Amino acid sequence: MEIWINPACSKCRSAISLLDAEGAEYTVRRYLEDVPSEDEIRDVLGRLGLEPWDITRTQEAAAKELGLKEWPRDETSRERWISALAEHPKLIQRPIITAEDGTAVVARTDEAVRDAMSR
Repeated sequence: MEIWINPACSKCRSAISLLDAEGAEYTVRRYLEDVPSEDEIRDVLGRLGLEPWDITRTQEAAAKELGLKEWPRDETSRERWISALAEHPKLIQRPIITAEDGTAVVARTDEAVRDAMSR
């Protein structure tokens, strides 16, 4: 299991604390430093069953600068969104846990973290 975190994020710290309390084995990826490639983002989206706009933090300054709220959310725009996430990783919702069964969850709640641990 791997967890993508921003250490400054309280939701990320909470998820790590819960994983530690439960004795879970996991690796940490500080995705702002170890930026995921477009292929890795595509893979995680497939594991999540979501589209790139579903995991985009549209309130971030970079999102506003890019005008993401105005971008189409359709198949023809999908690659543009993925490129934006790879170029501006701060836009990626966090934390994301990739579970051992090949799925992933956006682990913003204790329930989501426990769900990932149970997979």
